[in-house]
Amino acid sequence: MGRDHLPDPSADIPDRLPPLRIALIAPPWFEVPPTAYGGIERICYDLVEGLVDRGHDVTLLAAGRDLTRARFVQALSTPPPGLGTIVAPIQEATYGAAVGRALRCLDIDLVHDHSLVGPLLALHGSTPTVLTAHGPTDGWVGAYYRALGLPLVALSHAQRASATDLNWVGTVPNGIDVGVFRFSETKDDFVLFLGRLSPEKGAHIAAEAANAAGVDLVLAGKCKEEHERRYFDEHVAPRMGPTARWVGEVYGERKSELLARARCVLVPAQWEEPFGLVCIEALASGTPVVGLRRGSLPEIVDTGRTGWLSDDAADLPSLIHRAADIDPHACRAEAIARFDVNAMVDGYEDVYRRVLEMSAAPIGRLGV
Repeated sequence: MGRDHLPDPSADIPDRLPPLRIALIAPPWFEVPPTAYGGIERICYDLVEGLVDRGHDVTLLAAGRDLTRARFVQALSTPPPGLGTIVAPIQEATYGAAVGRALRCLDIDLVHDHSLVGPLLALHGSTPTVLTAHGPTDGWVGAYYRALGLPLVALSHAQRASATDLNWVGTVPNGIDVGVFRFSETKDDFVLFLGRLSPEKGAHIAAEAANAAGVDLVLAGKCKEEHERRYFDEHVAPRMGPTARWVGEVYGERKSELLARARCVLVPAQWEEPFGLVCIEALASGTPVVGLRRGSLPEIVDTGRTGWLSDDAADLPSLIHRAADIDPHACRAEAIARFDVNAMVDGYEDVYRRVLEMSAAPIGRLGV
């Protein structure tokens, strides 16, 4: 069975974009790069480093420490602790105000914003600004982007499909530094769930599927917020089989080891997943993805070649057993070809060119 391919960001790109002065705004909730959970912040880090490698003059606006090779503006001394709580909106607004003050002092060609409140600053500014939508774009989020009217980048076709009228200027799949992920063609006899402990990620479905398949399950992920702990206690733990293990949040070498050793990574998404970063991390490790055909997953996973997808959770136990039919080398090759950080940087350089052309701003004032 085939798949709906995400575009190849490196296809049909003109000559290399001249160096630009780019302000990249990260969300406030984790440092860049994050020490543990923080998918958007990890993407911001890889993008910043890739842009610096291309000769762009990048200024990163973020919370916490200066941990990249870009110029750094510390908008908040430490990431705020309120993510997922009632105080989160005011903390995000405080961060946005700090970012706004900092931007007024920068001489830049373009702003690339990955935060939620930051784009409001562009409504009264003259600097060309582009946003990346990292989450769903329907409902009130779509209404927000619609009201902004700013150029918007999607991560997948599925993400765009829920709000086709937004001001989309490109689709750039997330990328990772494939080289930092350990590869193994030999797998251990366990399956892995790695992600936020939230209902939409489907950890309870993963527990049921592994239990029904009679295989060991390793559950790993972020479970810090009250709603995450409640979900785990009420819906995940009761479904875990006798050989299932909860190992908490993992990162670094431990995360890489689990991804490489797992028979497969379970992604039983219960929502229209905008991207699914864990999928490309699994492929980079030579590990197939077994999951549900929701959101962007059919654009990432080639069913029968780099994993197995189904429309029905009842199929997951049998698909777990078919994971051994997938060639780990094919998974790794797919990650290198389509989801390495260089492909993501190519895609964003093309977006920057389009946004500057739309705004009639000069391209490459820095020269070479």
